[in-house]
Amino acid sequence: MSETEVTTAPRPLLLADGRPADRAWSLDPALKHLNHGSFGAVPLVAQERQEVLRTEMECSPVVWFPALPQRLATTRLELAAFLRVSAGDLALVPNASAGASVVYAALTRRRGGEIVVTDHGYGAVTMGAERLARRWGGRVRTARVPLNAGEEQAYQAVLAELGDATDLIVVDQITSATARRLPVERIGAEARQRGIPVLVDGAHAPGLVEDPLADATYDFWTGNLHKWGCAPRGTAALVARGPLRDGLCPLIDSWGAADPYPDRFDQQGTVDATAYLAAPTALAFVEGTWGWPTARRYMDDLAGYGAHVIGAALGELTGADSRVDVGMPVPGMRLVRLPDGLAADRIEADTLRDRAARELQVEAAFTSFAGAGYLRLSAHVYNTAADYEYFAEECVPVLGAWARETPGKRSAR
Repeated sequence: MSETEVTTAPRPLLLADGRPADRAWSLDPALKHLNHGSFGAVPLVAQERQEVLRTEMECSPVVWFPALPQRLATTRLELAAFLRVSAGDLALVPNASAGASVVYAALTRRRGGEIVVTDHGYGAVTMGAERLARRWGGRVRTARVPLNAGEEQAYQAVLAELGDATDLIVVDQITSATARRLPVERIGAEARQRGIPVLVDGAHAPGLVEDPLADATYDFWTGNLHKWGCAPRGTAALVARGPLRDGLCPLIDSWGAADPYPDRFDQQGTVDATAYLAAPTALAFVEGTWGWPTARRYMDDLAGYGAHVIGAALGELTGADSRVDVGMPVPGMRLVRLPDGLAADRIEADTLRDRAARELQVEAAFTSFAGAGYLRLSAHVYNTAADYEYFAEECVPVLGAWARETPGKRSAR
């Protein structure tokens, strides 16, 4: 995968019957969907499979729920095969943040109660680390990683925050706001030598990365299958290895509480678990229609093309280079720098997201880092070059006007 700017529009992917790929989804055709990375999108076949399962559940709940743990255990085998891990290491959780919460609830203070995170961390997961540090009577130390930091610089930034008081490291495999990788394998290897547990937030990795746990050197990893994998929402995996995993318990105590890890996660009371059961259908749809390698290559080329055309439009508007060096790029995602005055912090970025959806009919991700605003592009198979050309032609001029409306801000960088 190129993970770079692409100047030629990739040819759209088609379904087996020759129809455009977006016909396999129920996405609103009145909107441009340029933000797959936040909440994903579920293909119709997986939606239909989940509806069949829900009907079965509603028709005979007394039969359904006692049999559910065994069905989930079978599903774990399929999901573990997709992630290339042992089913005995994989527990089902609703989302990556829930996986992190499971880890936080299980760990105890062993040293000085310090938790090391980075300034690229997902806000909700970092908040959980802060709450754990308060419970431990410790503190959170934040490694400052420059946006354009390469592997060595990023590694050294995290290393500089480790010490005798460190009880846990929390680090993103692929960062949400900044769409870059962090050297989790090197960090994990160093932490293992020091006896420090590592939690890797791999929320964006399943489906986007071919083998997200290859060379894993960390204790805990959690990733969403409802993002790039297109599974129904509320489907994620927690992978745990080593002696600490035996202390992991689901956030809901139920009749499986006495079972070993990960079986105890298969029984969590009266909950709708059909999202898990339908997840293999979504994964198999992409594999059977295009194959995951082809899908990933297309997503990366399309994101690179989107960054090219939108960056060029922003550059013409502001007179400045809108391309962004993220140091350790990832496939399928890109950052483009916004005009000054837009998305300077998370609240402004979320407000801009909502305004763009309301007034421009575009679902897009606007993020911020170190006081600067960015458009985060995340492409999937249902997107086409026309989506990004539309944004460049129709939306970029409006963004420029919105930037000029901001009091005390300049529209050019």
